[in-house]
Amino acid sequence: MIIVPLKEGENIERALKKFKRKFEKTGVIRELRSRQAFIKPSVRKRDELKKAIYVQQLHLGEE
Repeated sequence: MIIVPLKEGENIERALKKFKRKFEKTGVIRELRSRQAFIKPSVRKRDELKKAIYVQQLHLGEE
């Protein structure tokens, strides 16, 4: 359960912003979206490898 303590005189918009940030950090939405469809472990591994290659090329391009 996410608890957002409010200070005296703090407006509701700021509290909602804190709540949204904490909720996003938990990764619940990301988890739900990933569970909507099954991805084979081999496909997941291949995608991670492609992403790692892409990121490495970006770093090499900056130098």
